[in-house]
Amino acid sequence: MLAVWVEQLLGFASGALEAIREDEHYPALMAWARDEGAAQLGNNLPLAQALAPELWSQTPLERAGFACEPLARPGRNEPCWCDSGRKTKHCCGAVTLPGEVPSHLMWMLSLRDWKGPTLKAALESGRAPAQALLEAGLIAAETGQRGRAQQILESLFQRADWSRLPSQAEPAFELLIDLYQERGFTRKRADLLDEVLERGPLFLRGVALERLCLMHLDSDDLDSARAAFVRAQQALPDSPTLAYIEAMLLLHEGHEQEAGERARFWFRRLSRQGELDPDQLQFLADLAENPGATLADQLLNAEEDLAEPLAALQALLAELPPAPGLDVRHTPEGELEYHSTAREDTLFAAFQVHFEAAVDEESALGFEADPWLQAGTWLRELCAHPEWLDSPRVVQSLALALTSRFGSLPWMSPSLFEPLADRLERWLMRIRGEGEGPFLWDSADNAVLLRTGLALVVGMERGARERSRRLAERLLSLDDQDSLGLQELVLDQLLREGRDQEALAMTEAYLDQAPVLGMLMGRALALYRLERYDEAAAVLGQVARHNAHALAMLCAENPRPVAAAQDVVAEPGSRAEAWQYRTLMRDQWRATPGALAWLHEHLE
Repeated sequence: MLAVWVEQLLGFASGALEAIREDEHYPALMAWARDEGAAQLGNNLPLAQALAPELWSQTPLERAGFACEPLARPGRNEPCWCDSGRKTKHCCGAVTLPGEVPSHLMWMLSLRDWKGPTLKAALESGRAPAQALLEAGLIAAETGQRGRAQQILESLFQRADWSRLPSQAEPAFELLIDLYQERGFTRKRADLLDEVLERGPLFLRGVALERLCLMHLDSDDLDSARAAFVRAQQALPDSPTLAYIEAMLLLHEGHEQEAGERARFWFRRLSRQGELDPDQLQFLADLAENPGATLADQLLNAEEDLAEPLAALQALLAELPPAPGLDVRHTPEGELEYHSTAREDTLFAAFQVHFEAAVDEESALGFEADPWLQAGTWLRELCAHPEWLDSPRVVQSLALALTSRFGSLPWMSPSLFEPLADRLERWLMRIRGEGEGPFLWDSADNAVLLRTGLALVVGMERGARERSRRLAERLLSLDDQDSLGLQELVLDQLLREGRDQEALAMTEAYLDQAPVLGMLMGRALALYRLERYDEAAAVLGQVARHNAHALAMLCAENPRPVAAAQDVVAEPGSRAEAWQYRTLMRDQWRATPGALAWLHEHLE
């Protein structure tokens, strides 16, 4: 019965609103209720007459600056407010409504219908109830009206009185953050998070900190992600989401064993409290058993239309037979060249019919179009034709596509990137088997294998650091001109593994080359860790001459982020270059006892 009432109420209220908008005066509504509205309520005229005044009293009127004109509720012996001429006790007072009439209903329906300047004026009036804003915003998003949803939800969170927020504001807040991200409003997203963190209610501050932590993880700023997680833990200590976030954070930091230990801690703690539903409890149990695999499964399941083909791809890569040989030649000049064969070209052509996106030859890791728009098709076709992976060009396209979507997620490395690395390394061994000599980017089809290697190095960098470094070193041994810019990556990995002497030795091989911020800072950190402080200080002088922003940016606790396009090398000496280095390596300076304080001394 309640569902029937809700359906009838919405139909009647929508018709009533249309009648009101014709002239925004009460008699017009009552005329409609008697002539047409009763049909919406199963031809129940008394119910229509009793309901209409209730709805009028909560309807915002454009002619009144979006204020309502509520009717005074009559006494039992006074004339009924439906204008029937009878006493209330013999008219609407004798009618019992079948269910509740939400006090914000007509505002919500109005916000759903108003457009353009009228909607803007209504929102700016500040009269809309918070619950109406919340529901209208969610409805707009569900129906694909992303701009309208953003406009309405912004009004909800721009209120001066946060105490007026409805209890269901959490999903609306997360939706607005997602809308900002999808639509490129990065400044608005940052401002909203700052506002909530500064003065929002406790439950929203916890959610904001969780989202902030995830955003920092997405941008590789592990130091800021850790700080946001600690603040989230203080604001919302019993949130099960924290278990999920901490596992992700620890995996990003390369602490797989600790991720499992902390997941088991969260499982014991939250299961004892007895407040989780069975699905949440099972997720925590799975997380405690195998954090990486659980996060990978969760990600694939969240991919909706791609969940099944991605799982099929994982199964295919797990059973992939060894790669066939390549046509590798030694030139008279002593160089090594890979030449694509006719079979490999045929396999690639068959794959490209479905994949469609072409590799951007001017970019290290890019495509000329988004390959994921047709992913449901090409993933299924690839799984149906595993022989296509005998072509290095197919492996190149697959590695680039996977890195673009999953390269920042360490838990995807074992099932997606490492099997492809096995295939590539067999080919690289075939190249070296031809003898010594440079394997240059611009020669023959060499760029296909080198670009594939770069994609896999990046894809494994977080989930399989040692494997990523070994592959980078193998590529550097073939291409000593470092066409891929792998020197800094190898240096960073050595420093993360505590192999400071090897890191220092690596930087010495490049002392005569043009200065690079990452190499200079890596050398300074290695020297500091080896307690060669005077030499480290001398390197900081070189850093200051190369980039005047670097030391201050690295030392600052909460610097303003510098926007920069992904996969674009920042201009040497710029704040963007300093920011990129900070996001990648500040956690290593912070984890080195006394290192940040030492840097502070050299700022003075």
